[in-house]
Formats: sequence, C-alpha cells, structure tokens
Amino acid sequence: MDPATIIGILLAFGALYAMITMEGAHLSSLLIAAPMILVFGATFAVGLAGGTVKDTTSAFKAIPRAFTGKAPQPYGTIEQLVTIAEKARREGLLSLEEDAVASTDPFLSKALQNIADGTDGDDLRMLLEDEIHSEGKEMRQAAKYFKALGGYAPTIGIIGTVVSLTHVLENLDSPETLGPSIATAFVATLWGLLSANFIWLPLGDRLGRLANLAIDEMELVMEGVLAIQSGSQPRLLRERLRAMVPGTAPDDKKTKKGATPAEGVEAK
Repeated sequence: MDPATIIGILLAFGALYAMITMEGAHLSSLLIAAPMILVFGATFAVGLAGGTVKDTTSAFKAIPRAFTGKAPQPYGTIEQLVTIAEKARREGLLSLEEDAVASTDPFLSKALQNIADGTDGDDLRMLLEDEIHSEGKEMRQAAKYFKALGGYAPTIGIIGTVVSLTHVLENLDSPETLGPSIATAFVATLWGLLSANFIWLPLGDRLGRLANLAIDEMELVMEGVLAIQSGSQPRLLRERLRAMVPGTAPDDKKTKKGATPAEGVEAK
C-alpha cells in the first residue's frame, strides 16, 4: 500500500485547520449543512448527468484503490520473467503451463497459457495489446470521472454563493445580520473549491497515475513473454526489459556504491 493519497489529503485538511485556528475563526462557521448539501449533492448529480450510471458506480468502486493501491515493482517482474525464460529454455514452452496456473497475475497467466497452447506470436501480441487497451480504458475512466467532479464543484459553489447573496439582498432592512449572512454565503464557494482541490482532483490524479503504472507493467509483461516465446536468451531479456524501466535497478545502485578501482589502474 502506498500511503501518498492518505497523507496528502490529511496534510491538506490539517493545513486548513491550522489556518482557521491561527486566525481565531471557528470550525463550526464552515460546517454549515445547506451549502455542503448543495455542493456535494449537486456535484454528484451533474457527474451522473455527464456520463452513465455505470460510470458513476465504477468510479466510486475505484475509490478504495486510490487509497490502498500500490505501485508495481517492475524489477521484481523482470526477475520473474527471466526465471520463466530460463525454465522455457531448459524444459520447453509447454512447461510454462505450470507457471500460468501458479501465477497470481491474471494478465501474465493468460499470456503464459497462450504460449503453452502454441498461439502464434503475432496473434498473441494482438490479443495482449487488446487486453491492455481495454484494461487501461476502464481504469482511466474512473480518473476522468473524478476530474470532472473537480471541474463542476467550484462552479456549483459559486451558484450557492449567488443564491445566498440574493437572499441577503432581500433583507437589507436588517443591517445587523448582513455581516454573518454574507460570511455564510461564501461558505458554498469555499466548499466548492475545497472539495475540488482537496478531494476530487487528487483522487482523479491518483487513479490516473495508478492506471498508467499498471499499463506500463502490463506492457513490460507483454514484451517479456513475447521475447520468451521467440527464444530470447535470459540475460539479454533482463537487459532489454530493464531498458524499458526508468531509473536505475537496485542491484546496479549497490554495484556502483561498492565499486572499486578497475584492475590495472594504479591509485594515485
């Protein structure tokens, strides 16, 4: 589990609370039911109106993934694929059916099963690319939905403020209530901006990032299994797959850290 989303949202609300406290304001002055009902209720409603019922249900089902989802470990996947490649060279492609059954990754399992079944390389690539496209489209739809909510919420907050100010102007004969009434009117705008930037947009960005990482992982697996099917040498396969991953492999970092002067070079 990657706690970035939980930590980030808690810190954002914590900073808001610190500001409220330092300025001597009261939290209860912001927790007003009417503007909150308008902002959250209308935001959900227009989000539903902008898509389908399935889009809305799928998006909210994806919320736990935003908090509990973890980034893939590409170097671990690479080593797993190298191990499978070594087995394929020793025992043949038919032996990969055992790995297909044992794998906990449905995408890798399906790819290995197709290799064991003798699926043509071009057909297998087409099948896996279609699977990646379909999976990526579904995951990115949830991210798009929450980003849409982040776009609606501030405008709905302004609508709430306009409605409240209209009510204030109807009661100008009571000047002693103007200050509190105007302050209350702007709470809707606050919740519109706050919900967009503290909740909906971060959720959308988080789900989009997890989707991109998952797709990168699937593409890595696809290239690995296709190379295994074509009989790629395991060491070459490792180097090729590592070249697809940004950054430096953990063991490369250790090698550089513990490197000694090359043999034949005299220390000065």
